[in-house]
This record gives sequence, structure tokens and C-alpha cells, in this order.
Amino acid sequence: MQQKDITIFTDGSSRGNPGPGGWGAVIILPEQNDEVQNAKLKVVELGGREDRTTNNRMELMAVLGALQFLSIGSECTIVTDSKYVLEGMTKWVYGWQKKNWMTADKKPVANQDLWQALLLASDGKKISWHRVDGHQGVAGNERCDDIATSFADNVISTLYEGSFEKYPLSKTILKYTHAVRTPGDGLSSGTKNTKGKKAYSYLSVVDGVAMRHVSWSECEKRVKGARGAKYKKSFSAEDERAILNEWQVKL
Repeated sequence: MQQKDITIFTDGSSRGNPGPGGWGAVIILPEQNDEVQNAKLKVVELGGREDRTTNNRMELMAVLGALQFLSIGSECTIVTDSKYVLEGMTKWVYGWQKKNWMTADKKPVANQDLWQALLLASDGKKISWHRVDGHQGVAGNERCDDIATSFADNVISTLYEGSFEKYPLSKTILKYTHAVRTPGDGLSSGTKNTKGKKAYSYLSVVDGVAMRHVSWSECEKRVKGARGAKYKKSFSAEDERAILNEWQVKL
């Protein structure tokens, strides 16, 4: 079952570095599969705890927990306040793989186990990454912080699972969902309303090499089964350049 227009907020926290830590995720997704038009939204909150960990590990665990919840074929937007997570998953991880998980300084990559788990959990899913500033009033981010800190403090946190309409944050979180995001909403990059618009090109990156495709089937053939592959549809020459700049690659 594919799930589209999914928005995921994540955050991690630790009391000490290392110290007890927690992570939280808020997932907003359709209640039914993508074959049902205008499906209502639901919200699923996730969280977890480790007795001795670091903030970076909890940031990674939040994303990992959310991605493992989703089915293969899902399309989602992940909103995080962690530059470490975003830069790692969109840039650094591919170089680490090529260098057998060694840094430029010839040292083992920190948190290699979680990076590898994230690559596995990302396989077969289409992911867009966005970063927000933490503690700036972004409702989804603030809720994830509450969940993460509660788990870090070993305080029982009631996690919500149910309809979006009944979610306590429904009115304040709505403008950050993938389906209705607009420019100027506090995200590092926005998603335009492109429903029904003809594609200008299809872009893919496999093993750090970018290619342009004239059809989705051609693009899909290249990325299918390729671990860590990225792909995206562009709607204009400007949009194509923006995607390539975001990926830090050239054709």
C-alpha cells in the first residue's frame, strides 16, 4: 500500500552528551490508501528512550523510527531541526559509503550503525528533506521536542494516534503539512502546488552521479533497487536547477 503526501516532524534530546535521551516523531498521513481521493488525514505520534546516548543519536533515531513505520513506496516530507541529520542524509552519507565508512580524516564515522539503518529504512521511499529552526514556534517541531524530552526524563508521555481533526495541534500544524505548504512558512525550502502540472524533467542521483530523464519510467529504471538513490520531478528549468543545487550535484 502506497502512502502519499505524508509529513513527518522529528526531534531528539539528551540530558547530557552522553546521558539519558529520548526521541519523538509526529507523522501526518492519509487514513486510507492513495487510491482513495481526498482521504482524510490521521496523526500518529512515536517516541522512545535510551539510558545512555547522545543528542545526535536521538535525532537520528527519531527519523529512523518514523521511516520504519512507513510502508515501501511511501512519499514523505521529513521536517527536522537537525542540520546533522539533513546534511548527513542528503550529502555526507554517500561519500562515507564510498570510503568504507571513514571520514576525510581517516576516522570511523560516528553513529555508523544508525546511518546504515537509515539508508535501509529509506530504500524504496521517496523523501524530501526540510529543516526548521528549533524552538521557533513550529508546532510539529515543538511537539516532537516535548515527546523527546519527556522520554529523556523518563516521564510517561501519552502518544496520540487518531484523526487529524481531533488532534490538539490540528489548527497550528496544518500549514506545515506537505499537501498545503506555502512559501514563507518557516521551512528552509518550500514545495509548490504542482498537482496536475506537466513535468519538465525527471532527475536522479545514483552513487553521486546525476542524470536527467525524459520520462518517469526511465528514471524509475535507474533508481529502482539502488541504495541511497534520489529522484525528483522538476517543473521548469529553474525548478530543475534548484533541485540540483539542493542535492549539491551537477548534470
